[in-house]
Amino acid sequence: MNQVESKEIRRAIIIGWDGAGSFVEQAETPVLDRWMARGGATLGAQTVFPTISAECWGSLLHGVTPEKHGLNNDKAAVEKYPGDSPYPSLFRVAHEAYPERKLAAFTCWKPIMEGIIEEGIGVHKVSMPDPELAQAVADYIRSNPDVYILFVQFDLPDCAGHQYGYGEPDYLRAISETDRMTGVIMQAVEDAGMLEDSLIVMTTDHGGGGVNPKGHGTDHPLDKTVFWTCSGPGIAAGSAVPEGLGLIDTSAVVCRALGLPIPGQWEARVPEGLFGEA
Repeated sequence: MNQVESKEIRRAIIIGWDGAGSFVEQAETPVLDRWMARGGATLGAQTVFPTISAECWGSLLHGVTPEKHGLNNDKAAVEKYPGDSPYPSLFRVAHEAYPERKLAAFTCWKPIMEGIIEEGIGVHKVSMPDPELAQAVADYIRSNPDVYILFVQFDLPDCAGHQYGYGEPDYLRAISETDRMTGVIMQAVEDAGMLEDSLIVMTTDHGGGGVNPKGHGTDHPLDKTVFWTCSGPGIAAGSAVPEGLGLIDTSAVVCRALGLPIPGQWEARVPEGLFGEA
């Protein structure tokens, strides 16, 4: 493992919009637009295959492809992720390095809590519907400004995609509503004075509509292309995300920002130049 010191970023906040793909470009998303402009952003990042929630969120959090972490939706719904896996989650890496620091995850989709994030590593876990989730996260932030890593997952875009079709007007409205809920969280970040020393990552697990207008799972570009943005100390406003960054690299980026060791077993990498290095 390689240890990298970070003296400026004190915490990381990851906000995921399930099923949003790169369709955010077609929706009204003033909150996301603001945060994209503050740091590095792309609408062309690639997620993993198959483009299904457990596989994708598992790769984001565990830094390896689905072939290695072994997760799928059915498995995540009924099995606990092994605490001794050679592919630890970002949360486990942080807990092993700093067991006293606060870790939290707020999700609508419960299998993330029960089947993707390990138990017994001190993660404060809350699962509830999207409209309640945003306010719960905001309240947590205001009460816990010393949180170290916070992960949030909204489910509304994916639900709308399955119901109405990805790219359809009602689906785009669901993305806009998720943007509004994200704004509730980000207002709490600002109110708590956490803005200037936080890494903020916003992304999604997959898109949809590539083969099936109301589905996903394939390697079609509409399913596999996702938005990704991060901002914080050391990341220039308006900078381009280095080519080749994938959803899988998210946890490595967070580790780099927080000075955490990046597990050698991870396939996740920090794209050269993201933090302004030569």
